[in-house]
Amino acid sequence: MVVASLVNTERRMLKAMLAKPDHTWSLGDILAHCEWQDQAVAVGAGQGLADKKLVRIIESTETEVRLGKNGLLASDNGLLEARLWDWYNSTDNPTMSGLQSSFEKFETGPGIGLLKKLGVVLNAGVFACDNPSSVTEQINDRQAFLSAIPAKLSEIDGNMLEHFKNRREFIELVYVTHRTWSLTKTGAKIDAASLVETTTINEITPELLQSDEWKNAEFRAFDVTLESNTPRTGRSHPMQSLIERIRHIFLEMGFSELVEDYVQTAGWNMDALFIPQDHPAREMQDTFYLENPQSIDLPSDLMQTWSEIHQSGGETGSTGWGGDFSTQTSQKGLLRTHTTVNTIQYLAENPEQACRMFTVDRVFRKEAIDRTHLPEFHQIEGIIMEEGANLQMLVTTLKTFYAKMGYPEVRVRPAYFPYTEPSLEIEVKWRGKWLELGGAGIFRPEVTEPLGIKHPVLAWGMGLERLAMLVLGLDDIRQLYISDLEWLRNQPLI
Repeated sequence: MVVASLVNTERRMLKAMLAKPDHTWSLGDILAHCEWQDQAVAVGAGQGLADKKLVRIIESTETEVRLGKNGLLASDNGLLEARLWDWYNSTDNPTMSGLQSSFEKFETGPGIGLLKKLGVVLNAGVFACDNPSSVTEQINDRQAFLSAIPAKLSEIDGNMLEHFKNRREFIELVYVTHRTWSLTKTGAKIDAASLVETTTINEITPELLQSDEWKNAEFRAFDVTLESNTPRTGRSHPMQSLIERIRHIFLEMGFSELVEDYVQTAGWNMDALFIPQDHPAREMQDTFYLENPQSIDLPSDLMQTWSEIHQSGGETGSTGWGGDFSTQTSQKGLLRTHTTVNTIQYLAENPEQACRMFTVDRVFRKEAIDRTHLPEFHQIEGIIMEEGANLQMLVTTLKTFYAKMGYPEVRVRPAYFPYTEPSLEIEVKWRGKWLELGGAGIFRPEVTEPLGIKHPVLAWGMGLERLAMLVLGLDDIRQLYISDLEWLRNQPLI
C-alpha cells in the first residue's frame, strides 16, 4: 500500500537508497545514482519520502560569503585602489590632473578616498606616501581576501569582512542549507523489486474514459484534505480600476468624456482662465515649461482679447488685473497644470451648445515628492454648461457623484479660485473627519464672455490620487506607483 502511494521520483530515490541501506546520502550521491540534473527533483522526492516516514532528513545550515556585483568586477579587473597604486608607482609626478586623465570620472572621487585611508596624502595637487610598503601590503591582503571567496563565514578574516561589508555590493552573505538522507526502519523494509516506475495518470479526461486504458492505469493519489493554493489571475491596477469606476459613474449621470493633449500654451492654460501673468503658479518653480516646443503660435485676435480682459476687464464689467500683458508669455509651451485647459478650449469651440463633460487624465506640476505630492498626477474634471445652471445644481451634482463613490456625507465651504466666482471647496467625511478633495465654482465672466459663451458654466476639479488614498486607505501616495506585487494582489476590487 505504501509503494502504491509513491510517485516515480520517490520510487527511484528509494530504490537507489536501498542498494546501500546503512549509507547517509548527500545531494551529490542522490543526483548521481538517480541520474538527475535538477537538485529540486531530489529535494522534492526526499521530502515526499520523509513525509511517508520512509527516510530521515538531516539538515544543517551555514553562512557563506560570496562576491557581489562590484566584488566580481574587482576580481576580474583588480581593486580600484590596486589600479590607482600601480599608477602611482609607475608615474614620476603623480598629480591630481594626471590621475583624472588616467581614470574615469566616476572612479577618481572614491579612489582618492581609498588612497587616503591607506596612507597616501594629497598636497597642492600632488600625491605622496611615507610608507609605500604598508600600502602595498594592505592592498595585497585585500586582493587575497577577494580571491579566497566564496568561503564559509567561519573561515575568513573578520576585519576584512567588515571592510568589504562597508563597500557597496562587494560581498554578500548567503545562507546555505545542506541536506542528507538516510533510511528509516520502515523504509529499509521496502522490497526494492516492488519499486517499479509506472505511467501515472494525474488528470482524468473524457478521452481516457472513452477508451479501456484507464482499467489498467495507475492513478496518482491526492489528499483532498490539504489546503489548495489560491489561483492568481490577472487584474487591473487599483488606479486603473478607480478610473474606470469614475468613468462609469459620470457616464451613468449623462456626461461625455473629453480627452486632449498634455502639451498646451500658457495662454490657454492660464490667460484664458483669468490667471494673472504675475501669479506665483506661473513661475518655473511651479510649472514645467518646455524647450521643444518653446513657443506655440496663438491667434493674435485671441491674445488681444485676453490682453484687454487682464488689463482692464474688457467689456465684462470687471476692472481686470491691470499692469502689462505679454503675448510672448501667452505662447510659451508647457505641460498642462490642470485639465481645465482642455475644458475651456472645448467650450471656446462650442460656445452655444449645452454640454456636460468630464475628464480623468494626467497633469504636471513641479511638486517635491513626498507622501502627499507627486509631480505627475491625475485630475478629475467636470463641467456643466446650459441655460439655468446654478450653484445648487453644482452642489447636487457633486453630492450625487460622491454618494455613488460610497461617501454620502459631503459638504462645501467658500473658497477662492482666480477663474470661478462663487468658488467652493468640496469635503467628504471619512473616518469621522472632514477631508478636502477638490475645488468647484461657476466660471467668471472674464473667462466665458470673451469666448462667446452665453450660459453659466459650472466647473469642478479634484485629485484622483487623493481620492485613491481615501478609497484604498493609504497614507502615502507613492504606494500607488510602487511595483509591490504582494500589495497589489491583496487590494480589494474597486
